[in-house]
Amino acid sequence: MAIAINPPLWLGLLGLSPLVIYIVLVFRGVDILPATVISVLVGALLSHQTILSFGAALADSMGSFLALVGLIIMLGRGLGEVLNATKVSHTIVYRIIHTIGVDTEKKAMLGIMLACLIIVGLLGTMAGGNAIIAPIVLPVAAAVGLSRSTVGVIFQAVGEEALILGPFSPPVITLLGLTKISYGEMLLYVSGPVAIITLLVTWFVIQRIQRSTREITPYENQYQLNRFEPNPRSRRATAAFLCTFLAAVVYGITVKAPTSFVIIIMLGLSFVTGLMGGLKPGEILKLVIRGMAGNVGLFLLFLLLNPFIIFVEKAGGFAALTTLLKPLMEVGGKSMIVITGGFLGAFGISGATVATLKLLHEMFSPLLTGYSVSMLAWSLALVVATRVHNFVFPGANMVSSLGFAESDDMKSMLRNGWIVATCQLTFLTIFSLTFA
Repeated sequence: MAIAINPPLWLGLLGLSPLVIYIVLVFRGVDILPATVISVLVGALLSHQTILSFGAALADSMGSFLALVGLIIMLGRGLGEVLNATKVSHTIVYRIIHTIGVDTEKKAMLGIMLACLIIVGLLGTMAGGNAIIAPIVLPVAAAVGLSRSTVGVIFQAVGEEALILGPFSPPVITLLGLTKISYGEMLLYVSGPVAIITLLVTWFVIQRIQRSTREITPYENQYQLNRFEPNPRSRRATAAFLCTFLAAVVYGITVKAPTSFVIIIMLGLSFVTGLMGGLKPGEILKLVIRGMAGNVGLFLLFLLLNPFIIFVEKAGGFAALTTLLKPLMEVGGKSMIVITGGFLGAFGISGATVATLKLLHEMFSPLLTGYSVSMLAWSLALVVATRVHNFVFPGANMVSSLGFAESDDMKSMLRNGWIVATCQLTFLTIFSLTFA
């Protein structure tokens, strides 16, 4: 269907209503999938879709970038099942903790941070990664006297940054696909600096949290240290996984492999690790399928997001937003576009990270092109937007981190979150004024 050209401003603003409805529903606690379904239906009505054109839009979405990311996330969940079954994840955490030689509070903090950074970065999921490391690191935390509050803050703060560093994590794959910057550029100028700022700030904050909560939220002596001991099979599987993973990363960076390359890597890692861990091919496939099944709802969400964005565009929503923001952009120029995008995403758009990245990019795409905004600066805005939102609002990542740490101290989580968010937004503003 043809997109309306220069619709009246009020009509274009009405075209933004699916996006507004989506934001309101999610903030009111409605599950993201039903919220997306409702918003897509409203968008279909406003853009005058028929049943046939609606079906065609859903069919086209099967070949979209978001559908590809959804498939990769499902395969990542499947790989996580294999890593768990072969005890590879457990072995990696064990080595991190015992190589450092944990015998003090600060060493325990550092060990848990490294374990979280590596496992969440490898698996591309905070909930999955923290679920794996929690049973192993909680005994360590208890043995040296770390509080539940401290561990909860570590799980969330480090996990959030691991998601923007892992080469195959959904946010990274989406960011690189949207902005076309390289993985090396992203690490050097975007995710790397944001992660360093966050980890440094969190390190100093958790020292204060530990001092104030050591006696208030301690772990009981119910944990036994060294509950897990790697055996020859788990060591062999871990070595195979790490060697294959590093080879895949180097090869992918060297040949500038497209996003679809990750599908082969996920499947390859699952089979190499599973076979070296003593699993049969049929067992590996069952684990992969079981893991993928846990993310079917997320895959459906990604299929719906593509027509959602297209319908808003057809209804003139993004064009109207561009018209409204144009005077502000004329005053502030490129820097204001980047800063506005970062702050809008941080405080105005809620939902899955991949969905937020896609929505923000599509909303600002005309302005980015018209003003020739640096993709590095815009990439930073996208990263900061999604990280800040998770730090300042008690969403799924924050609540799940509390659960894995067996803590209920939301105050400490928000204290660290708001300090981290302030530092990230300050960095975005300075970077935008300098390099946009």
